[in-house]
Amino acid sequence: MQLATRAVLTAVLAAVVAVAGYLGPLPLAGVCGVLVLVLAVGWPALAGLPFGPGSSVVVALGGLGSVAVVTFAAEQPYLQGLPVVFAGAIVLAFVNELLRRDGRVRLVESVSGTVAGTLVAVAATGWVAIDRGPEGEALVVAGALALAVGSVVVAIHLPAWLGVVVTTLSAAAAGALAGFLLPEFDPLAGGLLGVAVGVLVAALHALFDRMPALERPRPALAVVALPVTVTGLLVYVVGRVLVG
Repeated sequence: MQLATRAVLTAVLAAVVAVAGYLGPLPLAGVCGVLVLVLAVGWPALAGLPFGPGSSVVVALGGLGSVAVVTFAAEQPYLQGLPVVFAGAIVLAFVNELLRRDGRVRLVESVSGTVAGTLVAVAATGWVAIDRGPEGEALVVAGALALAVGSVVVAIHLPAWLGVVVTTLSAAAAGALAGFLLPEFDPLAGGLLGVAVGVLVAALHALFDRMPALERPRPALAVVALPVTVTGLLVYVVGRVLVG
């Protein structure tokens, strides 16, 4: 899958997150669940894990369980149940290895890769957690808009250092614009959130763009969903700092 195609698909997913965030936590949780499943299907092939089906199941269960826990948490902090879910996913990662019948080659790589994929999937819960908090809808829309713009801009063929600068500034401008358009939301906070999102998008682009696995559909779809899931936790952290 070409870089431009992946960039457009990531931007579309970010736009869907923005719309879902405006509609409320439950629609947003549904979108996050879909993101988790897409990531779970493609992550083992992207990371080159030896037992793909088992790793996909662990990542999916860890991510979906986390989304459910955050969505139905009775009180703040909404992420307080995540450690229990993530600990359970780690146990499942070891169970997954016990079920293998291939001699358990690359055991350490398999466990660490499965746990890393689960952590990325769990990060999607940040979208739901911040949406349930103060100014949550505005933060979700601003973060998703910055992600959409940054994802498109990063696909432009520019020198490495210039690409990072342009991507970061574009995402910051998109976040600030959201601050101007959304009621009772500070454009400065939106701009700072956009800077953080832009840096993340540029970093992920540098990390994954040249991987040969992206020529195959499933790893490419995982890379499409990955920035959206990881940005969820980033928006939550930055949003809590900026808004409280």
